Amino acid sequence: MDKNKYFIIDFDSTFTKVEALDELCEIVYDGSSAKEEISNKVKEITEEAMSGTLSFKEALSKRVDLIKANKDHLSELVTRLKKKVSDSIIRNAVFFEDNPNHVLIISNGFKDFIAPIVTQFGVKEENIYANTFTFDGEGNISGFDETNPLAGDNGKVKVMKDLDLDGDIYVIGDGYTDYQIREAGLADRFYAFTENVSRAHISAKADHVAPSFDEVLYVNKLPMAISYPKNRITVLLLENIHPEAQKTYSTEGYQVEVVSSALDENELAEKIKNVSILGIRSKTNVTKKVLESANKLMAIGAFCIGTNQIDLEACMQKGVAVFNAPYSNTRSVVELAISEIIMLMRNLPDKIRAMYEGKWDKSATNSFEIRGKKLGIIGYGSIGAQLSVLAESMGLEVYYYDLVEKLALGNAKKCTTLKELLNVSDIISLHVDGRASNKNIIGEAEFKEMKEGAILLNLSRGSIVDIKALSENLKSGKLRGAGVDVFPEEPKNNSEPFVSELVGLSNLILTPHIGGSTLEAQHNIAEFVPGKIIEYVNTGNTFNSVNFPNLQLPILENAHRLLHIHHNVSGILAKINQVLAKHNINIVGQYLKTNEKIGYVITDIDKEYDIAVIKDLKAIENTIKFRVLY
Repeated sequence: MDKNKYFIIDFDSTFTKVEALDELCEIVYDGSSAKEEISNKVKEITEEAMSGTLSFKEALSKRVDLIKANKDHLSELVTRLKKKVSDSIIRNAVFFEDNPNHVLIISNGFKDFIAPIVTQFGVKEENIYANTFTFDGEGNISGFDETNPLAGDNGKVKVMKDLDLDGDIYVIGDGYTDYQIREAGLADRFYAFTENVSRAHISAKADHVAPSFDEVLYVNKLPMAISYPKNRITVLLLENIHPEAQKTYSTEGYQVEVVSSALDENELAEKIKNVSILGIRSKTNVTKKVLESANKLMAIGAFCIGTNQIDLEACMQKGVAVFNAPYSNTRSVVELAISEIIMLMRNLPDKIRAMYEGKWDKSATNSFEIRGKKLGIIGYGSIGAQLSVLAESMGLEVYYYDLVEKLALGNAKKCTTLKELLNVSDIISLHVDGRASNKNIIGEAEFKEMKEGAILLNLSRGSIVDIKALSENLKSGKLRGAGVDVFPEEPKNNSEPFVSELVGLSNLILTPHIGGSTLEAQHNIAEFVPGKIIEYVNTGNTFNSVNFPNLQLPILENAHRLLHIHHNVSGILAKINQVLAKHNINIVGQYLKTNEKIGYVITDIDKEYDIAVIKDLKAIENTIKFRVLY
């Protein structure tokens, strides 16, 4: 680092996650009935001082008088503070070790507890500027050294004037007293540190808002512990995705924006600019046009089972990994299917509607048990297979049809053709994906093959059933009833009306695409999808990606990881290794996997290398995207 650069760092809520005097108060009054009252008073005074609405000397005096601590309490405070150092400071401990002459701690706190914390990171004792306590004969804190400039207003400014540092000076802190150094013209930049506390009026005065110490190092082009500040990773979540997803991304340090509804193509093309991670459900279509505007997109999370709303090939060509939740809402969909089968076999939709109209129709006409009936399942994936097991346990005789060879569960019988399944089934439940070849797989010809009085369920994709043909077969009585949860055209949000020619038909259950909409399922999805994407961002792991070669990688230790995504043409691996050999780089580990469109090479290398290698790797012909992890 340039020998004339100095980093002036605050202690409370910057170097540590907490205000030390607030912690000291918690220790002193532990178990006391007055703890909450005094703690709240101390915190209020702290906030007033940090905001600049109370003179610092007055605030300091008031807090010391309120806390009434003893020297013995300070050792416990130090123990606590050692566990509460800011995460990004811990992560970048090497920076402090490597630059002991360039880091100064200037704090209105007390050296008594600051020195034991910061010196363990390599900060020199003589570079710590802080207040000091005074004690009485019994070791009680009686006050503080009032001659210390840091005990009064503009104390940090006075210290900086006395230091008269020659060079570029960067101040990092969370409070008004830190900003005052910049305001006085004694610093080149003020970074509002918001990792622990965010004060809007302080951030507004800052030259740069730093959600982490990584951000400070990044903008100054200094070595840091991670390859990219997490606060620069932006997430856009659409369609009322469960709040757990936002919480997970925010906890990771990402910047998250939430939009409750779906967006159309033009809206999303505009919104996706500068977005790193996109989260959607089933109503948002990610098209090639949208992806052309996605200049920073790394990954898409489909918070549902299907991914047909995403142009997976265009994502591959763009180097965007896509992840979904293939199993997280399986049980919820199956339970809805079972419940609708029972309701439709008992003719309950019509019975319920009549009751609401004040009509009493107590009769067994057109009401049947499900036991002994034949259930035909089209699509024997995770949902179809689980439906098979539950249905059989309730006495249904199960048949299934799938284009892919699938092992029958329990006593389920495989049908070799769709026609065979349609001919035999009393109830037909659809569980296929929305690929183009599945469009209208149930149309007029298929309805003709069904039994008279059959029941049809579609809880999978709106495009797979010809709605007009379904409507006509319900009206004619060919079908006893139907349950439909998905539609070719669906409202983008709950404010738009639902329009369909199915509305008003008898013995029909219409639901607003809620097959997987249970709190349990949405919570599971909101845990699973962000977990996979964060793992991809942090490690390069693509296991469970629906469009990338699947690679499950070992943990990265004492190395840098190079992620190279390229068109699947011959010779790329050889070219990568030629570049590495040219720069005399030792390969610690290397992994390659391809699919029909792209290749994915992960190379772990020793930490010491010529930075020019990155430029050469990016320049390899047919490179789609390149990232470095460390």
